[in-house]
Amino acid sequence: MRTGVAYLPLHYGKAPSWLFQRMKRLAREITLFIIDVYGVDEMLLRLSDPFWFQALGCALGFDWHSSGVTTTVCGAIKEGIVGMEQELGLYVAGGKGRASRKTPQEIEAICDQRSIDGTPLIYASRMSAKVDSAALQDGYQIYHHTFFFVQNGSWAVVQQGMNEENRYARRYHWFSQEMKDFVCEPHWAVCCDQRNGGLNLVASESKRTRQAITELFHERPEVLISEGSKVNELHLPREHSVPMEAIRLKRLEKVFTQIYDHSPTNFEELLGIRGVGPKSLRALSLISELIYGVKPSFRDPTRFSFAHGGKDGHPYPVDREVYDKTIEVLKGAIDKAKIGDQEKMDAIKRLRHFNEISDRKLQIVD
Repeated sequence: MRTGVAYLPLHYGKAPSWLFQRMKRLAREITLFIIDVYGVDEMLLRLSDPFWFQALGCALGFDWHSSGVTTTVCGAIKEGIVGMEQELGLYVAGGKGRASRKTPQEIEAICDQRSIDGTPLIYASRMSAKVDSAALQDGYQIYHHTFFFVQNGSWAVVQQGMNEENRYARRYHWFSQEMKDFVCEPHWAVCCDQRNGGLNLVASESKRTRQAITELFHERPEVLISEGSKVNELHLPREHSVPMEAIRLKRLEKVFTQIYDHSPTNFEELLGIRGVGPKSLRALSLISELIYGVKPSFRDPTRFSFAHGGKDGHPYPVDREVYDKTIEVLKGAIDKAKIGDQEKMDAIKRLRHFNEISDRKLQIVD
């Protein structure tokens, strides 16, 4: 399931070398402690929690509210455990920019060395990225994708998109535990206070649209092109929720033919076809609405403010016990870490400061 979404101000640049080297060392020690005490599956669970991830970034010394915390924390963990992956049972692939596009090859290489079946892992990596970049069109372009996995096949994804217009980044967390469906409500918790419009084809309300889009390919591509031309002729109002730039049908004809040749039996299969992206899905959503009269969802996946509950009590009051445990696990990990006393003290101070800020936000619950 996707376990969360976090909004962060878009900051450019990178962590200075002196800071990143220390982050790698501390990230390695925290990872060693958590896996030793709680097990490797617990580490995946923690990484998939947007609040815990943010607290970890704070403890490591990075700007707690910056978009760079995502790429830097993932990079620090990946580089910090180099050479210890087999001992820990934790493997990391992907990263930012070009590194994100090499994720499938990295997963395959690791799995070949460790005799792990990499096929479902590569599929999970590609599908989670495809969902958040094409099936969920919320205005954030994915540029970072890190894939964490263990020997038994469990996995977690931390990926991030950016929106140049509002200068915010949005982080998406996925976790394989109880994973049932990539294309219907794959998220469990969302960590943000903002809502925006956008085409959401993985919402439960979009079930009929997903079915309709798949059914469209019982018809030959030329029929869809013909129907699609009517969408352009309708001159739908500007406030229509699907972005209404003119649909370039000639460019989409090749994609439609490719989908038709694959004969997908469901929306997940259709989404997994190479070349099926945001523009083709927007066009298909409009055509299915025109032919079948079914409208997709435009609900933002944001459900509530924090992974531990909402400060206004929705959808449930903050679970203080779980919330406090999040902080205590990190404090214990830092205390046991094999690093210098000064670095430990600094990390605890940063974590305490983050906790104080969070507590102030939660006072309204009382």
